[in-house]
Amino acid sequence: MFVDECVIKVQAGDGGRGCVSFRREKYEPWGGPNGGDGGRGGDVVLVGDDDTNNLIDCRFRPHWKAAHGGHGRGKDCNGREGRSVLLKLPLGTVVINAETGQAVAEVVEDSQRIVLCKGGNGGWGNTRFKSSTHRAPRHANPGQPGERGTYRLILKSIADVGLVGFPNAGKSSLITRLTQARPRIAPYPFTTLQPQIGVIEYAEDSSNQHRLQIADIPGLIGGASENRGLGHRFLRHIERCRLLLLLLDMAGSDGRDPRDDYATLRRELELYDPALLKKPRLVVANKMDLAGAAANLAKFRRRHRLKIIGVSCVTGIGLPELRNELLKRVQVLRAREKKSPSPRV
Repeated sequence: MFVDECVIKVQAGDGGRGCVSFRREKYEPWGGPNGGDGGRGGDVVLVGDDDTNNLIDCRFRPHWKAAHGGHGRGKDCNGREGRSVLLKLPLGTVVINAETGQAVAEVVEDSQRIVLCKGGNGGWGNTRFKSSTHRAPRHANPGQPGERGTYRLILKSIADVGLVGFPNAGKSSLITRLTQARPRIAPYPFTTLQPQIGVIEYAEDSSNQHRLQIADIPGLIGGASENRGLGHRFLRHIERCRLLLLLLDMAGSDGRDPRDDYATLRRELELYDPALLKKPRLVVANKMDLAGAAANLAKFRRRHRLKIIGVSCVTGIGLPELRNELLKRVQVLRAREKKSPSPRV
């Protein structure tokens, strides 16, 4: 089960109350105040986890509560601090305040820690109020309440390459040939219902510089920008991708014209967010082993003067060229981000 949106209620721990106490021992008639402070309440902390790929834990556990701080005691004993609760979230999670609708946090790095709700401070014991003119204070402070709130979590997949195309264009077949991911594949039109993330490994070495993440996004249909089909659930998963790979069924297996498919893909991306059209993109023509694909590709190139790579997921034609082109383009984009770092769209 894949969950990319849910609502949680979180509550940080309350601070413990301070203690009112006096030292009373034999031969110490004027022992004075010795009440300890209350402990601080625990925080609710968000932790980025690269091994988590969806929000299913938060879906079935919507309430997260940190421990309260301990109360102060006599003999200047302070209360213990409340234990914080750690909420592991997949990279690409946006946290939105459900009451105001504003984004308050964004998890984008592994092991990143964000304090979502702070625990309350503990109250002072009566020892804190002792002075030369106030020798026997008989009051202490209560602990402060911890922060709490209701938040909406929205997952936007983070990948180097976002694979975009119509249902049955061959996205699942392509990611199967390029990576070790194994999404469902069938010889009839259907679309996957959740993004599939695969890793393309290159022979040079196993470092991140020669490793790409590619996301197989659920198939797009006309009207997705108006929330038809998977709608916004599909489109938001490509906002953070460095490069968009537009995959076209060049053979027109479902009776569609590849040129119309390309125009529809561009239109839906623009209607959802015009900034998506500013992202670098690569057009790939699939099913080049089928009859009519070569003729359609020639027509497509006459209309659109851009680089297009022809591939076949069945025979493997063009896949080595596609792998090399993806690596070259992503490395350029990574180098560009290092020179002028900016958040992904």
